[in-house]
Amino acid sequence: MAVQSDVVNTIAGFALFADLSGPQLEEVAHTFDEAWFGAGERILRQGVSGSGFYIILEGSAAIRVNGVDRSVLKAGDYFGEISCLLGEVPVADIVAAQPLRCLVLPAGELEGFLTRHPRIMFRLLQGEARKLKHTTAWVS
Repeated sequence: MAVQSDVVNTIAGFALFADLSGPQLEEVAHTFDEAWFGAGERILRQGVSGSGFYIILEGSAAIRVNGVDRSVLKAGDYFGEISCLLGEVPVADIVAAQPLRCLVLPAGELEGFLTRHPRIMFRLLQGEARKLKHTTAWVS
C-alpha cells in the first residue's frame, strides 16, 4: 500500500532520519509501505517469523521475550532489523500495545536501502548500540 502524504513530516522528526534533506525524506517515505496493526496483534513472533524492518509512525508496541514484557516501542522506534540483517528468526515477540501504524520494508530490501543511505545506516548502528547497552542492563 502506498505511503500517505503526512509520513514525510512525521519521519522528519525521527532520529533515524535526522540527517536527511526534504527530498531525501520524500524518497525514503516512498520506499516503504504502510501497515496497521490492532491492539494485541503480534507483528513478529519470537523464534518463528520475521518478515521486515518496521518503523513506528503512531502507537506503541511491547517487546516480549519468553512471555515477559521487556520494553515499549513508540513512534520513531523501529524493530525487525536484526532478523532482516542476520536472516534469522526474531528473538522477541513484538505486540501492538495499542493500534499501531508502521512503515515496513521487506527483509530482502533492507541491505540495499542501508547501503544507499549511509547516514541512515550510521543512525541505525547507533540505535543498535543503545539497544545492546539497554539489553545488557536486563541481564545484569
